[in-house]
Amino acid sequence: MKIGFISLGCAKNLVDSEMILAILEMAGCDIVSDVEEADAIFINTCGFIEPAKKETLETIEEMHQYGKKLIVTGCYAERYKEELKQSMPYIDRIITLKDYPKIHLILNEVFNETGMKFFPLKYENRLLTTSYFSPYVKISEGCNNNCTYCAIPLIRGKFHSRDFDEIILECQNLINNGAKEINLISQDTSRYGSDNNKSKKSLLPELLKAIAQIKGVEMVRFLYLYPDEVTDELLETVKDNKKIVPYFDIPIQHISTPVLKAMNRRGDEGFIKDLLYKIRKLIPEAIIRTTYIVGFPNETEADFDKLLEFTEEFEFDRLGVFTYSKEEDTLAYHMKDETSEAVKQDRLDKIMKLQKKISRKKNKLEIGKIHRTLVENYDSETNFYYGRSYAFAPDDIDGMIVFQANKDLDFGDFVDVKITAIYGYDLIGDLV
Repeated sequence: MKIGFISLGCAKNLVDSEMILAILEMAGCDIVSDVEEADAIFINTCGFIEPAKKETLETIEEMHQYGKKLIVTGCYAERYKEELKQSMPYIDRIITLKDYPKIHLILNEVFNETGMKFFPLKYENRLLTTSYFSPYVKISEGCNNNCTYCAIPLIRGKFHSRDFDEIILECQNLINNGAKEINLISQDTSRYGSDNNKSKKSLLPELLKAIAQIKGVEMVRFLYLYPDEVTDELLETVKDNKKIVPYFDIPIQHISTPVLKAMNRRGDEGFIKDLLYKIRKLIPEAIIRTTYIVGFPNETEADFDKLLEFTEEFEFDRLGVFTYSKEEDTLAYHMKDETSEAVKQDRLDKIMKLQKKISRKKNKLEIGKIHRTLVENYDSETNFYYGRSYAFAPDDIDGMIVFQANKDLDFGDFVDVKITAIYGYDLIGDLV
C-alpha cells in the first residue's frame, strides 16, 4: 500500500501528521512523495482562518483529481465535518481530532487488508518530516484564552498539558536519534502544567531546565507565549541557562488598549511595553518575535497609528502581520466591522514596509559577528551551506544563515560562521 501525505497548517498539526505517518509505516505502508504513485492520499487539514480554509478545500479538490482513496483529517475535518460530507461526498473517510484516540481502529476499517495492523497514536512513534536535528515537541493541547477572533478553542478544545515525564522521555528519545535542538510548541506554551497543580503555576521553567539537562541537547527553544504569562521566573531561567535559547515568540496582536480589550487580550498597552522592554534589559541578546492583527473591528486610524509608532519605536527582531479574518462562531464574528479589505491590506503593507527597514537595519548590525550555527543543508550547485543560530526559529519564517566553507561539513554539526553580508532576511557568511 503506497501512501501520499499532505500536511497543512502549523507545526502543531505537523506533529499530528508525523504520528499518523508513523502508524501507517508501522503497518507496512510505503510513504511516497509523488501522489500519482499513491494508492491513498491523506490530507491533514487546517481550519484556522479564511486563507487556510481556502487552501484546505483547494488541496482536497486537487487531490480528488488523481482518483485515489482520499482520507481527510485535522482541524478543518473537526470543524466542518458535516459540510465536507455534503459538499465533497467523494472523500472516502473524514477523521476528526476527536477520532484520533481510535484512529487505528478507523484505519483498519478503511483499508481492511490482511496483514495490515494499525497501532494507536503515540508521541514516541513519529516519522519526522522536518530535520531530525530540530524536531518539534508538542507539550499541551487546546487553549483557554478565548480571544474573540480565535477559533482554536472551538477546534482543539480546552487547554490540557501533557505529562511532564512523558515529554522528557520523548525528548530523550529524539536526542538519542540525533536531535540537537528541541522546539517546544503548543497553542499556549507559557501555560504549560498550570492545569496539573493546585497553585495553577506554570511548570514551563521546570520543563525547560529538565530538557536542558539531557545529555546531547544543544538548544532548547519554546514558541508561543501569552504576554501576561511570561513570568520573572521564566526570564531568569532563560538568562541563567546557556542551552535555553533567548528567543521569545510573544504574539501581542496589537498595542492599542481599546483594541486589546475588544480582542479579549489580557494586559494593556503599558503592560505589554513594560514586559518587552524588561526582556530587552534583562537579556540584551534576546530575539523577540511577535504577530499583529490589523483591521480588527472598530480599529480606528488612531489605533493603527499607535501600532505603527510602536513598531518603529521598539524595533522587533521578527514581526508577522495578518489582516483580521472573520471567523464564524467566534465572539468577534458579530462585531460591527466597517473596515474594508483594501484598508486592512493597506495597513498591513505599511507595517511590513516599516518592518522590512527595521530588519535590514538589524541584520546589518550582524555583519562581522560570529554565529554558532547548526548545519542543516547544502546546495551542491552553489556550494552554500544552510543553517540556523539561536536567533532563527526552524519554521521557515525568520530566514536562515547561508554560508560557504573550505571543507566538508556534516549535517547536525555546530560551526562558527562569521557574517559578511545580508540578503533579505538571511545572513550570509563564511565558516570561521
